[in-house]
Amino acid sequence: MKESILHELYDSKNFQKQSERLLALVSLHLEASLSGQKQKTLTWNEPENELRFWKDFLEKGNEEDFFSEILNRTTHTHNPKYVGHQVGVTAPITLLTGMLSHLLNNGMAVYEMGMSPNAIERIVTEKLCKTVGYGSSSGGFLTSGGTLANLTALLSARKAKVLHDVWNEGHIRPLGIMVCEEAHYCVDRAAKIMGLGEQGIIKIPADENFAMDIEKLEEYHQKNTAKGIQIFAIVGSAPSTATGAYDNLEAIQRFAEKHNLWFHVDGAHGGAAIFSEKYKHLLKGAEKSDSMVIDGHKMLMMPTITTALLFKNKAHSNHTFSQKADYLLNETEEDEWYNSGRRTFECTKNMMCLHWYILLKLYGEKAFDAYVTRQYDLAKEFARIIKEEGNFELAVEPMSNILCFRYVLSDLSLKESNSLNQSIRQGLLEDGEFYLVQTKLNGIHYLRTTLMNPFTTTEHLIALLEKIKTSAKKLIASQVS
Repeated sequence: MKESILHELYDSKNFQKQSERLLALVSLHLEASLSGQKQKTLTWNEPENELRFWKDFLEKGNEEDFFSEILNRTTHTHNPKYVGHQVGVTAPITLLTGMLSHLLNNGMAVYEMGMSPNAIERIVTEKLCKTVGYGSSSGGFLTSGGTLANLTALLSARKAKVLHDVWNEGHIRPLGIMVCEEAHYCVDRAAKIMGLGEQGIIKIPADENFAMDIEKLEEYHQKNTAKGIQIFAIVGSAPSTATGAYDNLEAIQRFAEKHNLWFHVDGAHGGAAIFSEKYKHLLKGAEKSDSMVIDGHKMLMMPTITTALLFKNKAHSNHTFSQKADYLLNETEEDEWYNSGRRTFECTKNMMCLHWYILLKLYGEKAFDAYVTRQYDLAKEFARIIKEEGNFELAVEPMSNILCFRYVLSDLSLKESNSLNQSIRQGLLEDGEFYLVQTKLNGIHYLRTTLMNPFTTTEHLIALLEKIKTSAKKLIASQVS
């Protein structure tokens, strides 16, 4: 009796029946989302109500409805009116590579548990290194997300630039990294995980465009080294999360070289611009960085979660977690690329390389070029439309596909304006037709869009502005009455 349930779990005919039902639902979902037949990007529900629904479904729900309920009760990134978070609108083919990865479950830590994926991963990372502009001695690997990749890069930086063996013996003096105050919070988190403390995260002020103010670099370096902090790395954002502003990577690289610092580029979101003939200039200087992160699940149309961590010198990717001193590693140990677990936090990871490889095989780099270029162009066009509107204000001209703006009225105080824009956003969330997010810059509340969907058009964005204007008028009228 007990064994029969296992046979049922692994029965190929059961699986075929279930997968055919899901694929049919997914195909209909894609068609309805991309064509605009689905009027909402999400159906808002309060957290406690959603929790109650799924508790009840586990006990009483019809198992045949599970897939359809998930599709109905989640955010639809494939809807062109999705302009929210930096989450990739996945190419449907990656559903199939994901399915294959999950079925085979090859952990990849050692070669015999990941023969094909380890080989494929090397091909993918070498191609990425070449596109960045690194030389023949470069290399890297894939890992589970930008946060983990940035942490790993900074650990590599510490091992390369700090003479004391911190990995095995702990800290003997304060260490620090330099980063823009507008950088993604994961850099701050990585520094604290590494034990650098608050004083070890040297935040450089942003300029008027919300990129790193490079004029402040010498001042902050001198001030903190005078405190006895050994600064070993500097991080350039490509771009920052809130506004999509690219740091001046060329200037940062020159500064890093002058002070013998490790130069790391957090290109989790915008590193994909290396594939865009029109926008790759934004990454000028990255080719001289020591390491760089690029997320596949943001601007390269892949599912969560897959990130490339690239090194100008591939030896650094092998030494980060070594239990031996560098000079004790033999040639074989230095380049055991086929044993993935030696170089990453993960002893086990999924076969994420399949997503990168299949897109390159079927569509080539031109697909990435077309996607990134289109989305960045769309943000510039949206900015132009906003500037022509009477009651809207841009935070800053967009450099990427991230754009921040707000609804403004001249007779409102800052507090009232912030409250109005927060209410507008909450109303849009509950309405569900459009999905966008929000951010605060210098104390000012902005609506924030990330134009991720390749089928979002200016018509959709104009409709969004009209909806915001209608919402604002209703909110103001209700306050007056």
